[in-house]
Amino acid sequence: MAPQPITPAADASNEILLAATGVSKRFGGVRAVEDVSIAVRRGEIASIIGPNGAGKTSLLNMISGFYRPDSGSITIEGVDTTRFRPAQIAALGIARTFQNIALFGGMTVLDNIMLGRHVRMKSGVLSSFIYWGLAQKEEVAHRERVEELIDFLELQDLRKQPTSALAYGLRKRVELARALALDPKLLLLDEPMGGMNQEEKEDMARYVIDVNEQWGTTIILIEHDMAVVMDISDRVAVLDRGRKIAEGTPAEVQRNPAVIRAYLGAGGEGRGQAA
Repeated sequence: MAPQPITPAADASNEILLAATGVSKRFGGVRAVEDVSIAVRRGEIASIIGPNGAGKTSLLNMISGFYRPDSGSITIEGVDTTRFRPAQIAALGIARTFQNIALFGGMTVLDNIMLGRHVRMKSGVLSSFIYWGLAQKEEVAHRERVEELIDFLELQDLRKQPTSALAYGLRKRVELARALALDPKLLLLDEPMGGMNQEEKEDMARYVIDVNEQWGTTIILIEHDMAVVMDISDRVAVLDRGRKIAEGTPAEVQRNPAVIRAYLGAGGEGRGQAA
């Protein structure tokens, strides 16, 4: 049975869940992100796009705590998380997937997804010995939640398989399940459809929409399939050479001259796909 939908508060649609204000990040002499500000409302799907090297993943890494901004600030539900470590941000209910799959290949699908529950587990090693019944009860509850996710993402026949034996598209789906095991309020997806065929992309897009609509999960998406981005996003921010050059609805962004130049170049020659 799929997890029960979360009903957002009546005024949640205009509530800012995440705000990055004037954030910058340099690596030596390379300007990865320069004075970028974005605000993501609760319950929306916000996409970040741009040509190769635009700074999209660097921005996501700052939001999730893997990088610290050189300047600027990041707040989540009004809490300043600019200097938080990744574990502290995860504890706030922020989960992410990675551009390169980061699963444990020798572990089963079930065990990989169970790892995503670690932030939610209250019983430590010592308390597990002292209060065995409590720890066992908690383990059962977490297993039930993981089984719900396995059903939701249609992985029922693969739960006991090592992830290294799975096709690429299925491993991407397992990584999404592990992120969802945190029960995140904000889900950061870094190219969840990269390397997939068309059928796999359509399946993943459906899962992303269902997570957003059924559970009320706010999503920040980096994706270079523009058809997918424009179809499922509420708002789109465009980066180019580390700076934000446009933001708005998909229709507004598609018509923006600065966006057209960033993708096609002033002379009409492409500078590569967004990535």
